[in-house]
Amino acid sequence: MGPRIGPVGEEPQIPGKDTKAMMSAEDTPGGKASPNPRDLRRSVFYSIKVGNTALIVFVSYFGSRVHRPRLIGYGAALVALAGLLMSLPHFISEPYRYDHASSVDMPQDFEASLCQPTTSVPAPTPAPSNSSCSSYTEAQHLAVVGIMFTAQTLLGVGAVPIQPFGISYIDDFAHNSNSPLYLGILFAVTMMGPGLAYGLGGLMLRLYVDIDRMPEGGISLTSKDPRWVGAWWLGFLVSAGAVALAAVPYFFFPREMPKEKHELRFRQRALAATASSVSKGEDSPAEQTPGESQEKQDGLTQIAPDLTVIQFIKVFPRVLLRTLRHPIFLLVVLSQVCMSSTVAGMATFLPKFLERQFSVTASYANLLIGCLSIPSAIVGIVVGGILVKRFHLGPMRCGALCLLGALFCLLLSLPLFFMGCSTHEIAGITRQPGNLPGPELFPACTEPCSCPLDDFNPVCDPRTHVEYLTPCQAGCTGRLVQEALDKSQVFYTNCSCIVGGGPVPAGACDSACSHLVLPFMLLVSLGAALASLTHTPSFILILRGVKKEDKTLAVGIQFMLLRVLAWMPSPVLHGSAIDTTCVHWAQSCGRRAVCRYYDHDLLRNRFVGLQFFFKMGSLACFALILVILRQQDKEEGTQVTVSTSGLQQQLLASGPGKKPEESRV
Repeated sequence: MGPRIGPVGEEPQIPGKDTKAMMSAEDTPGGKASPNPRDLRRSVFYSIKVGNTALIVFVSYFGSRVHRPRLIGYGAALVALAGLLMSLPHFISEPYRYDHASSVDMPQDFEASLCQPTTSVPAPTPAPSNSSCSSYTEAQHLAVVGIMFTAQTLLGVGAVPIQPFGISYIDDFAHNSNSPLYLGILFAVTMMGPGLAYGLGGLMLRLYVDIDRMPEGGISLTSKDPRWVGAWWLGFLVSAGAVALAAVPYFFFPREMPKEKHELRFRQRALAATASSVSKGEDSPAEQTPGESQEKQDGLTQIAPDLTVIQFIKVFPRVLLRTLRHPIFLLVVLSQVCMSSTVAGMATFLPKFLERQFSVTASYANLLIGCLSIPSAIVGIVVGGILVKRFHLGPMRCGALCLLGALFCLLLSLPLFFMGCSTHEIAGITRQPGNLPGPELFPACTEPCSCPLDDFNPVCDPRTHVEYLTPCQAGCTGRLVQEALDKSQVFYTNCSCIVGGGPVPAGACDSACSHLVLPFMLLVSLGAALASLTHTPSFILILRGVKKEDKTLAVGIQFMLLRVLAWMPSPVLHGSAIDTTCVHWAQSCGRRAVCRYYDHDLLRNRFVGLQFFFKMGSLACFALILVILRQQDKEEGTQVTVSTSGLQQQLLASGPGKKPEESRV
């Protein structure tokens, strides 16, 4: 799990961190030290891809001269160390102290957010706390940024060997017919990581951030409170321990394994024969003679382990250019760039999108993604690998399968534009047609209150569905606590801006579209399954399209391009688009900090629209791949026809009993 600092418009979110709560924690005096999101959002270098992108191509090329499993183990050890570093800011920061203005356990402080009518001297608007804007706090924030940057760099470097070495190791020693299935299983198991991370993050967010150092008397906040901060750091510790254990077996794998000689037979031989007859006429990856297989072992594969660094630098540009000039390779990578941009945007901002659109908690949003979207993607990857193996799909049919998966994924995105509601009424910020908020029904109802402008403790009028930033802005002068068996509920009374004077409950208004969250996630999950269906076939197009000696390098270039063109810019692009939908920004130390409210219609249209755009790009690339493959098949058929007719003419010209060489003489 990588770090995602700040709210939806600021920086990508992680499953193990309640960004909604971090919004209010950032500008709360005494809050935990955290980097300024505005300083980090535009930097693509604050990311795992820093160390990963810089090394992946060179590591991939030298894959054949090193002990690949052992390097994967070393990389996993670095990833575990990075996880420990990511949790370090929690232990070096002071305990989180939230604003107790509406807390049940701090009744002596509740007057701070209530309307306090003045008879003589008006109460001044409180200035930003020196403790939250001091140079010491800024230095502490920079230290946290440095630790996270170091951890992300180690995470990027440690992740370098895993995919290129793992994929090439499997494809080198597996039977050609079994390789697609193995790769499909590899990709599916890889997808289990984010799924477990979302599930684990959802559970961790239900725990208070300082669960290891709870204040005396405990706390009365719930996970729905905007001031709640979950135990974001605990997931990193659990993940680091799991990765460290998983790294151990890799040190016991051999450098090279004997080539798998037989195809796996999960079914009877008759079914395999039927599948072979169905795919007759297609280029099957399994249809290779021992001579051809031995031929592929020759060439640069035998020379690569003997290359020095200087020789590698000389030969690398030529091999790189040859790989990039391969049209199928380039189009497959571009299609995967588009699809990865979609995944990066979803993984980063979908939890916050669900929170805003459907009024669900961060933990519930993460659990939905971990329980629905990720398993659906895993199923899609496995099914794609099984289809390639079961029907011995050649390049043409792999391209057709990718095209169909991308097409239906695109079609399932259309209903998402219409599944949501407009932003509810927020007094002084937004207005619904034909609906007058409290301050307009009761003019000057908050004039004697002297309400601070930078406070955030929302209350909701359940009858009119109007939300106020603070009880003071609703004109409330009283407060009561309703005790229950499992929790306590805070209400505000004597509210001059509300019909009847209240009481009104503390907390934001719920969305009128909360019931649409499950249908929305089902469509997203089904689309993820169809998009994942293209994963293994597209990899097969690369592995079967490039030369044997360029295979590892091609995979390395592919992952480098995915990081540079998709995983690095996509979160920034999505975040910038989402920022444009903000209707109310909070201020911290005189600077714009976090977005409190969004235009939900704009948020939905721009977020889903950006996803739709990338899916269109992926569909177009797969369509071009299919066109090129058909053209190549026609050219090969023409060449076969010409060579056959030429041979027949030679035989006829030679006459009976003569050899072609004699007739030419």
